[in-house]
Amino acid sequence: MRDAPHVEPPHPAADVLEHVGYRLKQAHAALRGAMDTALREHGLTVPQYSCLEVLAARPGLSNSELARATFVTRQSMNVVLRGLQGEGLLTRPDAAATGRSRPTTLTEEGVRRLRAAQADVYAIESRMVAVLPPGRLDALLEDFGRITRALQAE
Repeated sequence: MRDAPHVEPPHPAADVLEHVGYRLKQAHAALRGAMDTALREHGLTVPQYSCLEVLAARPGLSNSELARATFVTRQSMNVVLRGLQGEGLLTRPDAAATGRSRPTTLTEEGVRRLRAAQADVYAIESRMVAVLPPGRLDALLEDFGRITRALQAE
C-alpha cells in the first residue's frame, strides 16, 4: 500500500479543531443539543418541530417536499408524519387525490404546540444572534449561502 501524498489544509490552522468544517459541525452540535433539550419539554423532537414549522409556513406539502425542507430522508419523514398524525398535530388524507402525494396540514392542536415550542426555539436563536457583532448577521447568512452553493455545485 502506497503512502498518500501530504496535502496542505485550505487555510492556516493550528490543528484540526480550527478547520471551518469542524467549527461548523461544533456549532451545529451545540444548536442541536439546545433544541433537543428545549423541545423535550414540548414532547417534540427536532425533526418533528422542523416539520411543524415548515408546514405552518407552507401548508399542503408532500412527504418528499417536507423531507427535503427538513433535511431528513423520505423514510424518516414518513415516521415523523405518522407520529405527529397519531398525536393529532396534523392531518393528511388517507389516499392521494392524484398521484402519490398526500398533502399535509396542521391541526389546531398542531398550531398550538408549534407556537409553544417556537418561543423556546426562537429564544435559542436569539442567544446565537446576540453574540454576533452588530451588523454581522446579514453577512453571516450570506456566507452560509455561499458555502451551501459551493458544496452543492459538485
